[in-house]
Amino acid sequence: MNTGELVEVVLPGKVEPEGLQIRHGEVPVAGPGQVLIRMEATGVSFAEQQMRRGRYYDQPAFPFVPGYDLVGTVVDTGEGVAPGLAGVRVAALVKVGGWASHVLVDAADVVPVPDGIGAAQAETLVVNGITAWQMLHRKARVRAGQTILVHGANGGVGSVLVQLARAAGVKVIGTASARHHDDLRAQGVVPVDYRAGDVAARVRELAPGGVDAVFDHVGGRGIVDSWRLLAPGGTLVSYGSASTRDDEGSKQWPVLKLLGRVWLWNALPNGRRAYFYNAWAGHALAKDRFRARLRADLTQVFAAFQRGDITARIAAQLPLARVADALRLAESGTVAGKIVLTP
Repeated sequence: MNTGELVEVVLPGKVEPEGLQIRHGEVPVAGPGQVLIRMEATGVSFAEQQMRRGRYYDQPAFPFVPGYDLVGTVVDTGEGVAPGLAGVRVAALVKVGGWASHVLVDAADVVPVPDGIGAAQAETLVVNGITAWQMLHRKARVRAGQTILVHGANGGVGSVLVQLARAAGVKVIGTASARHHDDLRAQGVVPVDYRAGDVAARVRELAPGGVDAVFDHVGGRGIVDSWRLLAPGGTLVSYGSASTRDDEGSKQWPVLKLLGRVWLWNALPNGRRAYFYNAWAGHALAKDRFRARLRADLTQVFAAFQRGDITARIAAQLPLARVADALRLAESGTVAGKIVLTP
Protein backbone atom coordinates (compact mmCIF):
# COMPACT_ATOMS: atom_id res chain seq x y z
CA MET A 1 0.00 0.00 0.00
CA ASN A 2 1.35 3.41 -0.99
CA THR A 3 1.63 5.97 1.77
CA GLY A 4 1.57 9.71 1.38
CA GLU A 5 -1.09 12.34 0.84
CA LEU A 6 -3.98 12.49 -1.56
CA VAL A 7 -3.98 15.67 -3.65
CA GLU A 8 -6.91 16.34 -5.96
CA VAL A 9 -8.38 19.19 -7.97
CA VAL A 10 -12.00 20.04 -7.19
CA LEU A 11 -14.39 21.85 -9.52
CA PRO A 12 -16.71 23.57 -7.00
CA GLY A 13 -19.16 25.05 -9.49
CA LYS A 14 -19.25 27.26 -12.59
CA VAL A 15 -15.94 29.04 -12.09
CA GLU A 16 -13.08 30.56 -14.02
CA PRO A 17 -9.99 28.30 -14.13
CA GLU A 18 -8.58 30.16 -11.12
CA GLY A 19 -11.62 29.01 -9.14
CA LEU A 20 -10.49 25.38 -9.18
CA GLN A 21 -9.57 24.18 -5.69
CA ILE A 22 -6.74 21.94 -4.48
CA ARG A 23 -7.91 19.52 -1.79
CA HIS A 24 -5.69 17.36 0.43
CA GLY A 25 -6.69 14.17 2.19
CA GLU A 26 -5.78 10.60 2.99
CA VAL A 27 -4.83 8.18 0.25
CA PRO A 28 -7.74 5.72 -0.21
CA VAL A 29 -7.46 1.95 0.09
CA ALA A 30 -8.42 -0.36 -2.78
CA GLY A 31 -11.65 -2.23 -2.12
CA PRO A 32 -12.82 -5.56 -3.61
CA GLY A 33 -12.21 -5.63 -7.36
CA GLN A 34 -10.38 -2.29 -7.30
CA VAL A 35 -6.86 -1.03 -7.87
CA LEU A 36 -5.33 2.17 -6.54
CA ILE A 37 -3.39 4.05 -9.21
CA ARG A 38 -0.69 6.58 -8.36
CA MET A 39 -1.25 9.10 -11.13
CA GLU A 40 1.76 9.89 -13.34
CA ALA A 41 -0.10 11.78 -16.07
CA THR A 42 -3.60 13.02 -16.67
CA GLY A 43 -4.83 15.54 -19.20
CA VAL A 44 -7.03 18.45 -20.15
CA SER A 45 -9.66 17.51 -22.70
CA PHE A 46 -12.58 19.47 -24.14
CA ALA A 47 -14.90 17.74 -21.67
CA GLU A 48 -13.33 19.62 -18.74
CA GLN A 49 -13.63 22.92 -20.60
CA GLN A 50 -17.36 22.28 -20.88
CA MET A 51 -17.68 20.95 -17.33
CA ARG A 52 -16.34 24.11 -15.69
CA ARG A 53 -19.09 26.02 -17.51
CA GLY A 54 -21.71 23.43 -16.50
CA ARG A 55 -22.10 22.59 -20.20
CA TYR A 56 -21.09 18.91 -20.41
CA TYR A 57 -24.31 17.04 -21.12
CA ASP A 58 -24.07 14.38 -18.38
CA GLN A 59 -21.57 15.75 -15.89
CA PRO A 60 -22.10 15.01 -12.18
CA ALA A 61 -23.39 17.58 -9.72
CA PHE A 62 -20.88 20.10 -8.35
CA PRO A 63 -18.50 19.76 -6.56
CA PHE A 64 -16.49 16.96 -8.17
CA VAL A 65 -12.98 16.07 -9.32
CA PRO A 66 -12.63 16.35 -13.13
CA GLY A 67 -10.23 14.37 -15.30
CA TYR A 68 -11.43 12.09 -18.11
CA ASP A 69 -8.42 9.77 -18.21
CA LEU A 70 -5.12 9.01 -16.55
CA VAL A 71 -1.95 6.95 -16.68
CA GLY A 72 -0.15 5.73 -13.57
CA THR A 73 1.23 2.83 -11.59
CA VAL A 74 -0.89 0.40 -9.57
CA VAL A 75 0.20 0.73 -5.93
CA ASP A 76 -2.56 -1.23 -4.17
CA THR A 77 -4.89 -4.07 -5.18
CA GLY A 78 -8.14 -5.05 -3.53
CA GLU A 79 -9.61 -8.44 -2.78
CA GLY A 80 -10.15 -10.56 -5.88
CA VAL A 81 -7.62 -8.66 -7.99
CA ALA A 82 -4.62 -10.46 -9.47
CA PRO A 83 -1.67 -9.42 -7.27
CA GLY A 84 0.50 -9.29 -10.39
CA LEU A 85 -1.10 -5.95 -11.28
CA ALA A 86 0.80 -4.26 -8.46
CA GLY A 87 3.64 -2.18 -9.86
CA VAL A 88 2.23 -2.21 -13.42
CA ARG A 89 1.82 1.04 -15.36
CA VAL A 90 -1.75 1.23 -16.62
CA ALA A 91 -4.11 3.58 -18.44
CA ALA A 92 -7.73 4.15 -17.47
CA LEU A 93 -10.74 5.98 -18.87
CA VAL A 94 -12.64 7.33 -15.86
CA LYS A 95 -14.71 10.30 -17.21
CA VAL A 96 -14.26 12.16 -13.90
CA GLY A 97 -11.74 11.82 -11.08
CA GLY A 98 -8.46 11.77 -13.00
CA TRP A 99 -7.12 15.09 -11.69
CA ALA A 100 -5.77 13.55 -8.50
CA SER A 101 -2.54 12.10 -7.17
CA HIS A 102 -4.24 8.75 -6.44
CA VAL A 103 -7.33 7.30 -8.12
CA LEU A 104 -9.41 4.20 -7.32
CA VAL A 105 -10.45 2.29 -10.45
CA ASP A 106 -12.13 -1.06 -11.05
CA ALA A 107 -9.37 -3.48 -12.01
CA ALA A 108 -11.37 -4.58 -15.05
CA ASP A 109 -11.17 -1.02 -16.42
CA VAL A 110 -7.39 -0.65 -16.60
CA VAL A 111 -5.26 -1.36 -19.67
CA PRO A 112 -1.53 -2.08 -19.26
CA VAL A 113 0.80 0.41 -20.95
CA PRO A 114 3.51 -1.34 -22.98
CA ASP A 115 7.13 -0.96 -21.93
CA GLY A 116 8.89 1.88 -23.69
CA ILE A 117 5.91 4.26 -23.67
CA GLY A 118 6.27 7.05 -21.12
CA ALA A 119 3.39 8.13 -18.92
CA ALA A 120 2.93 11.52 -20.60
CA GLN A 121 3.18 9.93 -24.04
CA ALA A 122 0.58 7.32 -23.14
CA GLU A 123 -1.73 9.97 -21.68
CA THR A 124 -2.01 11.72 -25.06
CA LEU A 125 -3.30 8.44 -26.51
CA VAL A 126 -5.99 7.37 -24.01
CA VAL A 127 -9.28 9.24 -24.50
CA ASN A 128 -7.98 10.91 -27.67
CA GLY A 129 -6.67 7.66 -29.13
CA ILE A 130 -9.75 5.63 -28.22
CA THR A 131 -12.01 8.31 -29.71
CA ALA A 132 -9.99 8.62 -32.91
CA TRP A 133 -9.59 4.87 -33.43
CA GLN A 134 -13.22 3.98 -32.81
CA MET A 135 -14.58 6.81 -34.97
CA LEU A 136 -12.21 5.98 -37.82
CA HIS A 137 -12.36 2.19 -37.78
CA ARG A 138 -15.59 1.24 -35.98
CA LYS A 139 -17.92 4.01 -37.20
CA ALA A 140 -16.63 5.36 -40.54
CA ARG A 141 -14.70 2.14 -41.39
CA VAL A 142 -12.33 4.03 -43.65
CA ARG A 143 -10.35 2.32 -46.39
CA ALA A 144 -7.13 3.15 -48.18
CA GLY A 145 -7.66 5.59 -51.04
CA GLN A 146 -10.64 7.35 -49.46
CA THR A 147 -10.78 11.06 -48.60
CA ILE A 148 -11.95 12.38 -45.23
CA LEU A 149 -12.48 15.79 -43.63
CA VAL A 150 -11.30 16.30 -40.05
CA HIS A 151 -12.43 19.46 -38.27
CA GLY A 152 -9.96 20.73 -35.68
CA ALA A 153 -7.12 18.68 -37.18
CA ASN A 154 -4.59 20.20 -34.75
CA GLY A 155 -6.57 19.38 -31.60
CA GLY A 156 -6.18 16.54 -29.13
CA VAL A 157 -8.47 14.11 -30.95
CA GLY A 158 -7.91 15.60 -34.40
CA SER A 159 -4.14 15.25 -34.26
CA VAL A 160 -4.41 11.51 -33.49
CA LEU A 161 -7.20 11.05 -36.03
CA VAL A 162 -5.22 12.50 -38.94
CA GLN A 163 -2.16 10.37 -38.14
CA LEU A 164 -4.19 7.16 -37.90
CA ALA A 165 -5.93 8.04 -41.16
CA ARG A 166 -2.69 8.75 -42.99
CA ALA A 167 -1.25 5.46 -41.70
CA ALA A 168 -4.30 3.72 -43.20
CA GLY A 169 -3.64 5.25 -46.62
CA VAL A 170 -6.44 7.80 -46.41
CA LYS A 171 -6.27 11.32 -47.87
CA VAL A 172 -7.03 13.94 -45.19
CA ILE A 173 -8.40 17.45 -45.47
CA GLY A 174 -8.08 19.18 -42.10
CA THR A 175 -9.52 22.42 -40.81
CA ALA A 176 -7.37 24.51 -38.46
CA SER A 177 -6.24 28.09 -38.01
CA ALA A 178 -3.44 29.23 -40.33
CA ARG A 179 -0.74 28.95 -37.64
CA HIS A 180 -1.07 25.15 -37.74
CA HIS A 181 -1.03 24.68 -41.53
CA ASP A 182 2.69 24.05 -42.00
CA ASP A 183 2.58 21.32 -39.35
CA LEU A 184 -0.43 19.72 -41.02
CA ARG A 185 1.20 19.82 -44.45
CA ALA A 186 4.25 18.09 -42.98
CA GLN A 187 1.92 15.23 -41.99
CA GLY A 188 0.48 14.98 -45.48
CA VAL A 189 -2.76 16.78 -44.58
CA VAL A 190 -4.36 19.36 -46.89
CA PRO A 191 -5.17 22.27 -44.55
CA VAL A 192 -8.18 24.57 -44.73
CA ASP A 193 -8.40 27.75 -42.65
CA TYR A 194 -11.72 27.62 -40.83
CA ARG A 195 -11.50 31.37 -40.16
CA ALA A 196 -11.13 32.36 -43.80
CA GLY A 197 -14.23 32.46 -45.99
CA ASP A 198 -16.51 29.57 -46.87
CA VAL A 199 -14.98 26.34 -45.55
CA ALA A 200 -17.55 24.14 -47.29
CA ALA A 201 -16.82 25.78 -50.65
CA ARG A 202 -13.07 25.23 -50.21
CA VAL A 203 -13.61 21.56 -49.32
CA ARG A 204 -15.81 21.13 -52.41
CA GLU A 205 -12.96 22.51 -54.54
CA LEU A 206 -10.63 19.91 -53.06
CA ALA A 207 -13.15 17.06 -53.24
CA PRO A 208 -15.71 17.85 -55.98
CA GLY A 209 -17.44 14.50 -55.55
CA GLY A 210 -17.67 14.85 -51.79
CA VAL A 211 -15.67 13.23 -49.01
CA ASP A 212 -16.05 9.70 -47.72
CA ALA A 213 -16.24 10.74 -44.06
CA VAL A 214 -16.45 13.89 -41.96
CA PHE A 215 -15.40 14.02 -38.30
CA ASP A 216 -17.11 16.99 -36.65
CA HIS A 217 -16.62 18.05 -33.01
CA VAL A 218 -18.05 21.52 -33.60
CA GLY A 219 -21.77 20.84 -33.90
CA GLY A 220 -24.11 23.79 -34.18
CA ARG A 221 -25.26 24.99 -37.60
CA GLY A 222 -22.06 23.83 -39.28
CA ILE A 223 -23.06 20.20 -38.88
CA VAL A 224 -25.44 20.65 -41.83
CA ASP A 225 -22.48 21.57 -44.07
CA SER A 226 -20.63 18.50 -42.81
CA TRP A 227 -23.55 16.30 -43.89
CA ARG A 228 -23.84 17.99 -47.29
CA LEU A 229 -20.12 17.49 -47.99
CA LEU A 230 -20.46 13.70 -47.90
CA ALA A 231 -20.06 11.67 -51.07
CA PRO A 232 -22.67 8.99 -51.81
CA GLY A 233 -22.20 6.24 -49.23
CA GLY A 234 -20.23 8.59 -46.95
CA THR A 235 -20.32 8.75 -43.16
CA LEU A 236 -20.65 11.72 -40.81
CA VAL A 237 -19.33 11.19 -37.29
CA SER A 238 -20.36 13.95 -34.89
CA TYR A 239 -18.61 13.82 -31.54
CA GLY A 240 -19.27 17.09 -29.77
CA SER A 241 -20.78 20.54 -29.74
CA ALA A 242 -17.75 22.80 -29.31
CA SER A 243 -19.58 25.71 -30.93
CA THR A 244 -21.98 25.83 -27.96
CA ARG A 245 -19.27 25.78 -25.25
CA ASP A 246 -19.98 29.34 -24.13
CA ASP A 247 -23.74 29.31 -24.65
CA GLU A 248 -26.29 29.70 -21.87
CA GLY A 249 -29.31 27.50 -21.26
CA SER A 250 -29.74 23.74 -21.30
CA LYS A 251 -26.54 21.69 -21.58
CA GLN A 252 -28.52 18.77 -22.98
CA TRP A 253 -30.26 20.66 -25.79
CA PRO A 254 -27.25 20.92 -28.20
CA VAL A 255 -26.68 17.16 -27.95
CA LEU A 256 -30.38 16.36 -28.30
CA LYS A 257 -30.47 18.51 -31.46
CA LEU A 258 -27.49 16.61 -32.84
CA LEU A 259 -29.12 13.28 -32.02
CA GLY A 260 -32.32 14.44 -33.72
CA ARG A 261 -30.46 15.43 -36.89
CA VAL A 262 -28.61 12.09 -36.92
CA TRP A 263 -31.90 10.19 -36.63
CA LEU A 264 -33.52 12.19 -39.43
CA TRP A 265 -30.53 11.90 -41.76
CA ASN A 266 -30.33 8.14 -41.26
CA ALA A 267 -34.00 7.89 -42.18
CA LEU A 268 -33.28 9.39 -45.62
CA PRO A 269 -32.90 6.84 -48.45
CA ASN A 270 -29.60 8.21 -49.78
CA GLY A 271 -27.05 5.64 -48.62
CA ARG A 272 -25.19 8.06 -46.36
CA ARG A 273 -24.88 7.46 -42.62
CA ALA A 274 -24.56 9.66 -39.55
CA TYR A 275 -23.44 8.82 -36.02
CA PHE A 276 -23.15 10.69 -32.75
CA TYR A 277 -20.08 9.23 -31.09
CA ASN A 278 -19.62 9.16 -27.33
CA ALA A 279 -16.54 7.40 -25.93
CA TRP A 280 -18.52 6.50 -22.80
CA ALA A 281 -21.47 4.90 -24.63
CA GLY A 282 -22.24 1.39 -23.42
CA HIS A 283 -20.38 1.70 -20.11
CA ALA A 284 -23.54 1.38 -18.03
CA LEU A 285 -25.68 -0.98 -20.14
CA ALA A 286 -23.06 -3.28 -21.69
CA LYS A 287 -20.09 -2.98 -19.36
CA ASP A 288 -18.28 -6.18 -20.35
CA ARG A 289 -18.54 -5.38 -24.05
CA PHE A 290 -17.46 -1.77 -23.40
CA ARG A 291 -14.40 -2.94 -21.48
CA ALA A 292 -13.39 -5.51 -24.09
CA ARG A 293 -13.70 -2.99 -26.91
CA LEU A 294 -11.78 -0.33 -25.01
CA ARG A 295 -8.97 -2.74 -24.15
CA ALA A 296 -8.72 -4.01 -27.74
CA ASP A 297 -8.77 -0.55 -29.30
CA LEU A 298 -6.37 1.12 -26.86
CA THR A 299 -3.99 -1.81 -27.39
CA GLN A 300 -4.21 -1.09 -31.14
CA VAL A 301 -3.46 2.60 -30.51
CA PHE A 302 -0.42 1.79 -28.37
CA ALA A 303 0.80 -0.59 -31.09
CA ALA A 304 0.39 2.15 -33.70
CA PHE A 305 2.54 4.41 -31.53
CA GLN A 306 5.21 1.74 -31.18
CA ARG A 307 5.26 1.26 -34.98
CA GLY A 308 5.70 4.98 -35.49
CA ASP A 309 2.32 5.41 -37.20
CA ILE A 310 1.37 8.05 -34.64
CA THR A 311 3.34 10.29 -32.32
CA ALA A 312 2.55 11.53 -28.83
CA ARG A 313 1.72 15.18 -29.41
CA ILE A 314 2.28 16.81 -26.03
CA ALA A 315 1.28 20.45 -26.34
CA ALA A 316 2.50 21.29 -22.83
CA GLN A 317 3.28 19.51 -19.59
CA LEU A 318 2.38 21.20 -16.29
CA PRO A 319 2.15 20.07 -12.64
CA LEU A 320 -1.30 19.43 -11.17
CA ALA A 321 -0.89 22.51 -8.96
CA ARG A 322 -0.88 24.65 -12.13
CA VAL A 323 -4.15 23.23 -13.42
CA ALA A 324 -5.61 26.72 -13.89
CA ASP A 325 -2.78 27.65 -16.26
CA ALA A 326 -3.21 24.34 -18.09
CA LEU A 327 -6.94 24.92 -18.55
CA ARG A 328 -6.39 28.49 -19.74
CA LEU A 329 -3.85 27.24 -22.27
CA ALA A 330 -6.18 24.50 -23.50
CA GLU A 331 -8.99 27.00 -23.96
CA SER A 332 -6.77 29.49 -25.84
CA GLY A 333 -6.97 27.46 -29.05
CA THR A 334 -3.28 28.15 -29.73
CA VAL A 335 -1.78 24.70 -29.08
CA ALA A 336 -1.55 21.47 -31.06
CA GLY A 337 -2.00 18.16 -29.28
CA LYS A 338 -2.77 17.35 -25.63
CA ILE A 339 -1.98 19.33 -22.49
CA VAL A 340 -0.71 16.90 -19.87
CA LEU A 341 -0.82 17.30 -16.07
CA THR A 342 1.68 15.52 -13.84
CA PRO A 343 1.76 15.12 -10.03
